[in-house]
Amino acid sequence: MAIEVVHVGFDNYLVTNKIVAIASPNSSTIKRAIKEAGNNGLLIDMTHGRKTRAAIFTDSRHIFLTSRAPDIIVGRLQASQRDTGPGQMQSDEKVEV
Repeated sequence: MAIEVVHVGFDNYLVTNKIVAIASPNSSTIKRAIKEAGNNGLLIDMTHGRKTRAAIFTDSRHIFLTSRAPDIIVGRLQASQRDTGPGQMQSDEKVEV
């Protein structure tokens, strides 16, 4: 069984079939969900100190915060489904050999 992942910034990846929703953290409802997840130990901050631009909700009720905008992450998800084979990682970072 191959695991497909999406790059969400700063060498962080999420398993694509676990993602339920990707939202902007600006609405009061999303802010409340983020605060509740933090209180329950279900919040994972992947921003590396940058501004939070997306909240990614998973089927395990965890919320991942990232500094990448929701449209960027969705674009990467769509590109990985279209362009890569099963089990391959999609990244926008250059790899030097």
